[in-house]
Parts: sequence; C-alpha cells; structure tokens
Amino acid sequence: MTQNRHHDTAAAILPLVGGAQNVTSVAHCMTRLRLGLRDRSLVQDERLKALPAVMGVVEDDTYQIVLGPGTVARVTPEFEAMVEAAGAGAGAAPPGPTAPDRGSGPMAAEALAARGAALRAERKAKNATPLKLFLRRIANIFVPLIPALIGCGIIAGLNGLLVNLHWLPGVTPALAAVASGFMALIAVFVGHNTAAEFGGTPILGGATAAVIVYAGVADVEAFGRQLSPGQGGVLGALGAAWLGVCVEKWCRRRVPESVDVLVTPTVTVLVAGLATLFGLMFLAGAVSTVTGEAADRLLSHGGAVAGFLLGGLFLPLVMLGLHQALIPLHTTLIEGAGFTVLLPVLAMAGAGQVGAAIAIYCRLPHSTSIRSTVRSALWPGFLGVGEPLIYGVTLPLGRPFVTACTGGAFGGAFVGLFNQLGTDVGSTAIGPSGWALFPLLDGNHGPGRTVAVYAAGLAVGYAAGFLATYYFGFTKTMLTELDAAPAPPADGGAAPADRVAEGI
Repeated sequence: MTQNRHHDTAAAILPLVGGAQNVTSVAHCMTRLRLGLRDRSLVQDERLKALPAVMGVVEDDTYQIVLGPGTVARVTPEFEAMVEAAGAGAGAAPPGPTAPDRGSGPMAAEALAARGAALRAERKAKNATPLKLFLRRIANIFVPLIPALIGCGIIAGLNGLLVNLHWLPGVTPALAAVASGFMALIAVFVGHNTAAEFGGTPILGGATAAVIVYAGVADVEAFGRQLSPGQGGVLGALGAAWLGVCVEKWCRRRVPESVDVLVTPTVTVLVAGLATLFGLMFLAGAVSTVTGEAADRLLSHGGAVAGFLLGGLFLPLVMLGLHQALIPLHTTLIEGAGFTVLLPVLAMAGAGQVGAAIAIYCRLPHSTSIRSTVRSALWPGFLGVGEPLIYGVTLPLGRPFVTACTGGAFGGAFVGLFNQLGTDVGSTAIGPSGWALFPLLDGNHGPGRTVAVYAAGLAVGYAAGFLATYYFGFTKTMLTELDAAPAPPADGGAAPADRVAEGI
C-alpha cells in the first residue's frame, strides 16, 4: 500500500512538470525532488502544489518539489523509473499549463502563492552569481553524504547513551565501530564527489583523497614534521580531489589515446597524491584547526549575542544562497569534535517561522485560505521542513518573515547563552532541524541537559516568533485586506497579488 502511494505521487507529479520528455535530470536531497527541465513554462505550478504529498516548490538552478524527509527518497526512484520507461519516443505531447481556477479557492491564498512564486524567481536571478554558483557546487559535494551522517550520528548517540548507563558493554564497541567507520573514511567519499562535481573521474578523486586517511602517512616526514592520518580532513580531501581533476584534464588533452588508460590515472594519482602529502595536508590541517577553534570561541565568548545574530540572520543567508558555505564548516566540526555547535543555533530560525505561523493563524481568523495554508505547512515546520511556511506564508506577507527571523534570533541567543555558560549543544550530523534534530543531539554534559537546552531554545523561538508577529507583524491595512471573509468576486476576476503584500 505504501509503495503504491509513492508510485501514485510520482505518477501525479510527472504530467504536471511537462511529462517525461520535459525532464532532463532527476535527483533528490533530504526533502526535495530536484528536476532539470527543458521548458519551465510547461509546469503547472498551482495544480502541482495542490497535490496532497507536495509541501511546496522552490525554483533555483533546478525545479525543486518539497516532499519531506523519507517521502522524497521513496518517490524519486518511482519518478525516475517512469521517466526512463517513457524513453526517447514518448507519446502524446504533455498537457499545456492551465490557468488557475479563480473560483476554486479563496483569493488570499492565490495571491500569496503568486507572490511567493515571484519572490522565488527573484531570488533565483540574484543567486546566479559566480560565488553563489561555486558555493552551490561545494554543497553538491556534501549533500549526498547527509544520509550517512544522520544514520551514523544516531547510532553514535545511542551508543553514547548505552555507555553512560553502563548497559550492554559487549555491544557498545561494535556500535562504536559501526558509527565511526564512515567518519574515518569520509575523506574518500568527499574526494569521490568532488571529482564527479568538477568533471573528473570520481574513483580517481577518491583514490587521491584516500591518501589523507591512510594509516601509513604516519611514517611520512614532510618539512621536518611527521604527518598524522586524517590531517587536513574533508577540506584536504576536497583540495586533493580538485587538484586531481585539474591534473587529469591536463593529461586528457595531451596524452595519446593509445596510452591514456595507463598514463592519465597514474599521473593523476601520483601528482595529486604527492602534492597532498607535501602541502595540502599541512595547509588544510591548519585551516581545520582554526575553524574548530573559531567556532568554539564564537559561542563560548560571544554567547547570546553570537547566537542572536546567527539565529536571526540564517534565513536571510538562505535567501541569498550563502548558507551553502556552512556545509563544509559543519562537516569539519563534526569530523574534529564529533558534533557541530552551530547547527542547533541555526535551527532556531525554523522555530521562529513556526511561532510566526501560529500568530498569523490567530490574527487572521476570517481568512480561511491563509489559515488552511498554515495548517498544512505547520507540522512539516515543527519537523524542520521550513520551505512551505517560508514560501507559502511568511515571505510573501513580508513583515511576518522579519518577525519570524526575530523569533529565531531569540531562540539562538538562548542556546548561545548556554554555550557560553559551558553547556555545549551540538549535532552529530547535518540536514535535520526542528524536532527531527533531537536524536542527533550531543554535547559535553550528557544527553539529558543537551536535549533540555535545545528544547527550551525551540520554545523560546516559538514564543518570540509568535509574540513578535502577533504584535508587530501586520499593519492595519494588511489586517483589513487579509482578514476579510472570503467571497467570490462579482466579475469572476481576482485581486492583484501585490495587494496582499501592501504595507510591507
């Protein structure tokens, strides 16, 4: 039955994105089905967003359909199979886009959707800068690693709990091995993905980066100092694999085809490997050490102020596309300390969105359309899937997005304050947020205190986002226009979308 549900979801999505012939690529991340499309105009946005399984859509370099964690991993294979089955000679032309049914839903929800679509398109245009495109490529290297980080992180948390309780002493060493195996070899996976992303041979990237974690590097002396396995970590692996790609491309242009299969792999691994041993491992190791120390100092000395800024500015960073620079930073911290102290603080931004959404629901008792949108997006928001609330509710309204960020700032300040007081609250993996982060929490004072501080931070974020939005999120004009009881327009037309955002 579950498999049929995911199959039905994929079957419902395919014609609404223009059919199989309009799909050029299919991938997924933690929550989104990411599609490359030939003709964006063939997508029927409103009908797509009306599907029960679809939480929202996001336009970026790909067309992204938010399905939520777990669901997206099951729908994507079904969708890929349908696209492949259609083949190159698909039959009938896909149905063209249909105009939204003006009389089928309240006007406010339609206007919000249009406003959200315009904001997404504007953000996409602004994010197409060389720096942000480069950061997106860096993110593409690390995002595929998130499921393994989550799985190993949960096992590590369970093992830590068993060790603290002195339970199952014969099992805990095995759990430690299972949880730590991936992190011990993460450099190899980063090298593999780096080579694939920058146009090289993935296995050569992995082979080059494997030098970093090879135990035998302890016998290598460079510049009068002994190397240590793992020195440089994921940053060194990224640099080593990128250098390997450059060497490989150079060889492909110059080595005769008759000996290419022998010469190019050998030269690539040799040159990049030696450069890694006698340069990159030292440089990346220093950067990793400084990064870890800076993150610790940021919250141990900055405390509430640092948490306030991080929690309040995270969603604007997401809007600008700069949040992708944090992914290798999180991974470096997890590799060095076992957890990242930044993620729980940044997760407070989602708590502010939830609090703001509840306030919107309370302030607009007569707007059945907006309240319906809030109800459908609220539970995913509690679980850390924030796109439906951001693009469907707070961002199109304008002021509530700002007050939601204020809620995130206060939640971040709370968690940051406890970090300053000596209670580290960290996450053993990246990706989840909200309530979904609880199984991944770790710190320096045991799971009980860590979970309590994080839960209290969420409560502060919810409350601050609610109060800021309830009292400061609306102008009188906005309340007058948005809280009107729905009534079908006499001429069958629709109010302009920009009226909804008036007073921002």
